[in-house]
Amino acid sequence: MNLPDFAQPFDDNVDAGLQWLSDHGANWFDLANAVLKGLYEAVVWVIALPPFYLVALFIALLGWRAVGRRFALLTFVALLCCELIGLWPATVSTLALVLTATVLALVVGIPLGVAAGLAPRFDRLVDPCLDLVQTLPPYIYLLPAIALLGYGPATALLATFIVAVPPVLRLTSLGIRMTPREFIELGDASGVTSVQMFFKIRLPFAMPSIMAGINQSLMMAFGMVVIAGIVGSGGLGEAIYGAIRTLDIAKSINAAIAIVILTMILDRLAQSAVRSNEGARP
Repeated sequence: MNLPDFAQPFDDNVDAGLQWLSDHGANWFDLANAVLKGLYEAVVWVIALPPFYLVALFIALLGWRAVGRRFALLTFVALLCCELIGLWPATVSTLALVLTATVLALVVGIPLGVAAGLAPRFDRLVDPCLDLVQTLPPYIYLLPAIALLGYGPATALLATFIVAVPPVLRLTSLGIRMTPREFIELGDASGVTSVQMFFKIRLPFAMPSIMAGINQSLMMAFGMVVIAGIVGSGGLGEAIYGAIRTLDIAKSINAAIAIVILTMILDRLAQSAVRSNEGARP
């Protein structure tokens, strides 16, 4: 006895749904493509406008203030290495993609995380969705994005945004729920309002967890950089993908070194911000 084939009708419905969205929402998707591409290009323009050494010096000064003098010196030398191997423009493009996607993820993830932390029912609804997003292969997000937005930085930005949202949303929710019960009871006994309770008690306790979520979102965004190169994202991801297609091992190693440099710098800066918030916890 042959079992019914459920996969084919499901696949047909998915294809039909994407086709319907493409036909009836073409104007909206064109607008989204233009907005995302324009936002990405604006960030690239801002970072690329000053000379290389000013950008490197600015990042090094941030490292000096956040981490220390030795880290600042190593940061400047590492960024100089990106310039010397001829990958500074690609590094700027990658930095713009990661920062833009992460900021968009924070704009969406932190408010939703706060809502999930305050509303257990909403948290139970969101949690399996986050599990699904985090367990699916990242390539999955590129396919529908290509179908709806086409190739280019907008598709890469959307896919990177999707993988960057879950960490900050989940850790924000966790931080809000971790507020010690005695402090909440103390606030209730003091007659504070709900808004005061959130900003003066819950948020300060949640900030270290939120900052850890921001750090994790940055790392997830970097993890998507190489994959996003497939859809013409530009930057180091596209350089690595192009090197793979042409078997240019030296070029791929250079681009990988630049990605490691950029990742380590932003990771250390984010970790420093996490430690600062842990020290400021009430």
